[in-house]
Amino acid sequence: MQKLEFLDDFLLNLKISNLSSETVYNYERDLEVFQNFLNNDLKKNFSQLNKRDILLYKAYLASLDRKTAKDNPPQKNLSSFSVNRMLSVLRSYLKYLIDMDQVPSITPEMVKLIKTERKHPRISEFNDFIKLIESPTIFEKNKKIALRNRAMLEMLMATGMRISELLSLKETQIDKTGRIFIRGKGKKERFVYMTPRATQHLEKYRETRGIADSPFLFIPYRGRNSASQNKKISANYLQEKVKKYREYLGINVPISCHSIRHAFATFMAEKGATAAAIQILLGHESLDTTTRYVNASDRFAEKAHHDFHPLPE
Repeated sequence: MQKLEFLDDFLLNLKISNLSSETVYNYERDLEVFQNFLNNDLKKNFSQLNKRDILLYKAYLASLDRKTAKDNPPQKNLSSFSVNRMLSVLRSYLKYLIDMDQVPSITPEMVKLIKTERKHPRISEFNDFIKLIESPTIFEKNKKIALRNRAMLEMLMATGMRISELLSLKETQIDKTGRIFIRGKGKKERFVYMTPRATQHLEKYRETRGIADSPFLFIPYRGRNSASQNKKISANYLQEKVKKYREYLGINVPISCHSIRHAFATFMAEKGATAAAIQILLGHESLDTTTRYVNASDRFAEKAHHDFHPLPE
């Protein structure tokens, strides 16, 4: 099996450029898909690629005939956003080759992104989110798990943190005022802030938390409520819990942990927070990314129409 030229050097360059290990892994995985396409489907050397081959690669990514990085059949079609992510990774790789004075047969400009679908933003009503974050108290029979899960959801809604940031959170990151120091995506540093409500539920959880020498604030319980030292709660666990709470409540708009982050931004904007302030709280490098998170609700748009239309009568 032919390996992409200078692939290991490219990945090393990503590491020394201070990208997270997760990002480097994602780049490697996406390039392995391209490598498999060259070897198994196109049956061509990298040096022989042309524009048509890139077109075939796009069609390959959009089909169920493709293989995953581990050469397994896919479970579902890739979204246009996922296809563009993989094309962007290929472009980055080609740019690296050019920087290293290599001359690939295709240039980054030849790898054009595809058009993405624009969906009408769907976000649940504010009261639905309140019901969701309160639901562990109602649906969890184990009190310790109820207090922990309630505190986690309250903190997500209060701070707008990413789920990975929440589950990696340590006691030392929270000061006495409720300000939390976060080292987030791309190792960017920022502060997020607790609300009195979230602080109250965090304190209730702390009272029953148990093991004191675990570095993580939120800890998984095993067996008879025993805490697993030095282990984090998995993202899959919390996502599945949120899904079940939503189903129990009969909320028909999908809600995930990431939806709570979107809701945080949207409802802050509806209360008058500026996009620049929300950008800082979410830890976004680009304001464009923030504006995509702030999904102005239909209710908010309707109010703006009523308040500001020049011919209301």
